[in-house]
Amino acid sequence: MYETQLSIVIVNYNVKYFLEQCLYSVRAATQGLETDIYVVDNHSTDQSIAYLRPLFPEVTFIENQENVGFAKANNQAFRICKGEYVLMLNPDTVIGEESLRSLYFFMEDHPEAGALGLKMLNGNGVFLAESKRSFPTPWVSFCKLFGLSKLFPNSPKYASYALPYLSPDEQHEVDVLCGAFMLMRHEALDKIGLLDEDFFMYGEDIDLSYRFIQGGYKNYYMPERMLHYKGESTQKMSYRFLQRFYGAMLIFYRKHYSQSSPLLSLAVRTAVMLRAGLTTLCNIGRKKSATPKHRRVLVVCRKESLEEAKKIIAKKFPTCEYINLWDLNEERITAAVCRKNQMKRFTDIVFVYPDTRFEQMFLLMDLMPNKQMIYHIFHREHNLFVSPGK
Repeated sequence: MYETQLSIVIVNYNVKYFLEQCLYSVRAATQGLETDIYVVDNHSTDQSIAYLRPLFPEVTFIENQENVGFAKANNQAFRICKGEYVLMLNPDTVIGEESLRSLYFFMEDHPEAGALGLKMLNGNGVFLAESKRSFPTPWVSFCKLFGLSKLFPNSPKYASYALPYLSPDEQHEVDVLCGAFMLMRHEALDKIGLLDEDFFMYGEDIDLSYRFIQGGYKNYYMPERMLHYKGESTQKMSYRFLQRFYGAMLIFYRKHYSQSSPLLSLAVRTAVMLRAGLTTLCNIGRKKSATPKHRRVLVVCRKESLEEAKKIIAKKFPTCEYINLWDLNEERITAAVCRKNQMKRFTDIVFVYPDTRFEQMFLLMDLMPNKQMIYHIFHREHNLFVSPGK
């Protein structure tokens, strides 16, 4: 019935360097797997396809003449992909070299699994709570929107939306997975239907997760690490973002919980609109996070790669005070965790690939999350330097 083991679908919009890095990680992670890979471009203006097509001949590029939205663009590839399993993946992500093979075998061993997601880290190494969530039922939505989840973060009753009481380092059966990485059983996807195109962007992953469970399948959260720059490609606090994000919440709520208590329904709808308005007002005049005046950079690579890394760091960080080397010829990357206090002196850590494997990067980031420190990746063989927000 299926011609390949795995199909990978990525929707792109004006993030060609993020996507280039993503595709390098996909190339490494699909070794030994029969795959078909699709990039659906939503009418980017940064010449994404012309730039990427020569670099990735194994990828099928679909060029839209307008921005049709996330759901519709994914569905274009879902309808023609050939894999037994289908991975919906964001362009601003990086996945580990061994991740897809291990997840493929997990799905093979668990026929009840409709979809699974991973442990996502941002560019500071901080765990992203949207990696595992509950359905936004009227009560769950009420607690989140009115702040009860923050007041009682360890309570399953009040803080169930982001499931903070479930360890991010353990496997769990959960309700909602994030569309930035969702590995799905193709047969199950055919059964429950594709993404709901009423969602232009945001919310479609919640709706799809809901329908997997309604269709008799289970959704699994796996503690396998990945990097997600968390929408750095979008203006997250723009009015358009807020309009789409909270609008998506209302679409989902009307679709699945329209028969709930009228009083609670009114409270949730009112809270959504108030939250959107307050967030907009709070962000008026908010300054962007300041660039460090004095950058202190640690380069994680082999000694013979340091000079090449120094050259590009000097261009990227003209205010750099000094550059230190973590020599992988002499010391393991995880040994850095034993020197956490020493590591706090650095504002930036630059991983040089392929000296450092993606999975090694994620391990160190996970062990040393720091909102004041930024992790970057320099692809030495391709002269590509990728940073959060760049």
